[in-house]
Amino acid sequence: MNDRKVWSWVPTLYFAEGFPYVLVVTISVLMYKQLGLDNAMATFYTGWLYLPWVIKPLWSPFVDLVRTKRWWVLTMQFTLGAGLAGIAFFIPTSGFLQWTLAIFWLMAFSSATHDISIDGFYMLCLSDSQQAFFAGIRNTAYRIATIAGQGGLLILVGLIEKRTGTVVRAWSVSFLIAAALMLSLSAYHLFILPKTEQDNTEKHTVRTLLKGFADTFVSYFRKPYILRALLFILFFRLAEAQLARVCPLFLIDSVDEGGLGLTTDQVGFAQGTMGVIGLLLGGIIGGAAVSKGGLGRWLWPMVLAISVPDLVYVYLSFFPTQNITLITILILIEQFGYGFGFTGYTLYLIYFSRGAQRTSHYSISTGIMALGMMLPGMVSGYLQQLMGYRIFFIWIVACCAVTFIVSALIRFDRDFGKKQ
Repeated sequence: MNDRKVWSWVPTLYFAEGFPYVLVVTISVLMYKQLGLDNAMATFYTGWLYLPWVIKPLWSPFVDLVRTKRWWVLTMQFTLGAGLAGIAFFIPTSGFLQWTLAIFWLMAFSSATHDISIDGFYMLCLSDSQQAFFAGIRNTAYRIATIAGQGGLLILVGLIEKRTGTVVRAWSVSFLIAAALMLSLSAYHLFILPKTEQDNTEKHTVRTLLKGFADTFVSYFRKPYILRALLFILFFRLAEAQLARVCPLFLIDSVDEGGLGLTTDQVGFAQGTMGVIGLLLGGIIGGAAVSKGGLGRWLWPMVLAISVPDLVYVYLSFFPTQNITLITILILIEQFGYGFGFTGYTLYLIYFSRGAQRTSHYSISTGIMALGMMLPGMVSGYLQQLMGYRIFFIWIVACCAVTFIVSALIRFDRDFGKKQ
């Protein structure tokens, strides 16, 4: 396929992948917090929204069996846009919690299915060299979507809230704008996404598909050092899984409640914009470092990088400030460390998934990874309310010891990732 045509849809397609994900997984917890739920309930309810990404490998083969990848992409994008409009409609109603949670669940399953179909479509339409060239482009587009959702949308909520004086209207209008964006992307892709003969409905039978599916899982769990790998995948991000759910609530909670008392738009700028930029830079530099020295040389610096910066929240809880410049710098440092350290984690997942079924095995690994984020995240709000912010953040730093322990267990080729 002509590279110019590829440029017309790869960036927008991966923007459309990242945008609904960040709204479901990250923004939802802040929305429910501002609409009256306490920290324990907000993190518990929204923690369940990770589940579709945990069990995504269980239904991914059926995306191959039914219809085309292009059909799945367009259908899921329209469903996600309609879901965002539904949330905007139900936010001002008396039964908003039940209705919006139900729609978020629909969006979570649609977004996970969307991920499966997009990656399959990408591999079908592009040559190997094009896939390699556009890998960085798609990742950048995904991060831009994260900034748009976690930064831009929160800034918009904050500005509307200041203008109208009502947080309910601010969230409702903002989700309506997000719905318009998602539906526009769906309409654009309807006309711009290519049709390819490879993306057809000549699929395997259900019987052969289920047999292959079972063989994939059996072969994954028979890999050497599987127990060590599972412990690493599940617990490497134990501290981050809890911190990611609570730190936005800490930023927005009042000083009387132990938080920093920032406005919604300040949180959007500090964490959702500058924080994500720090995350992106950390990932880029982490990838460059491993390409020069190999994963063996950089694993422990990456373990330190993902752990030590969590201390910034201990500092902020003991010495609260509303100096947005200082807060932004500290969040950027913490997120940069997370991005740098997360590189080692993802590279190990790639290393462990090597083999004839590497794509399916990597999908299983990411599902286990999502489980490792889901379960601690669900109880994080309860733990914070039980301990208070100061003790909770000390607990987070203590949990980093688990990251060090599971990192010491894994076995891998020390030169993996090193450019030859």
